[in-house]
Amino acid sequence: MGTLGKAIYNVGFWIRETGQAIDRLGHSAVLHGCTVENEAFVGMGATLLDGVIVEKNAMVAAGALVRQNTRIPCGEVWGGDPARFLRKLTEEEIAFIPKSASNYSNLAQVHAAENAKSFDEIEFEKLLRKKFARKDEEYDSMLGVVRETPPELILPDNILPEKGAPKAA
Repeated sequence: MGTLGKAIYNVGFWIRETGQAIDRLGHSAVLHGCTVENEAFVGMGATLLDGVIVEKNAMVAAGALVRQNTRIPCGEVWGGDPARFLRKLTEEEIAFIPKSASNYSNLAQVHAAENAKSFDEIEFEKLLRKKFARKDEEYDSMLGVVRETPPELILPDNILPEKGAPKAA
């Protein structure tokens, strides 16, 4: 547990001075003089004011305004303006919180690697993806995509050996 006043933002997630990742902090969240325990979830655009404590496995909904000196207990979802108790979290939702943090951390690393690439590297990768893209007729049909083979690439039936026919020695 620690206060976010002593945390730094690092490519998509918050890191405490102790080196621990804060498990889930939504985009554009405003934190002012509050405490967010490990494995807590703060949604996008939420505002937490002075003295707020978000306990482990608690969740603040996106856009919520949590007033001064409010404690959000373990296993509860709070939301609204002002924030109030909405419901208890399910076991599946509690299990999701640390997974979400791991997903965000991994995604941040991918974005950092992608942003470090030069224009030429990006263009080369685009060409490779296009060249080796797998065409899936079933997927295409779900999307309504029709891929027509140009006539010059269609081989006559007698060019390819029939399946099951013995190969010439």
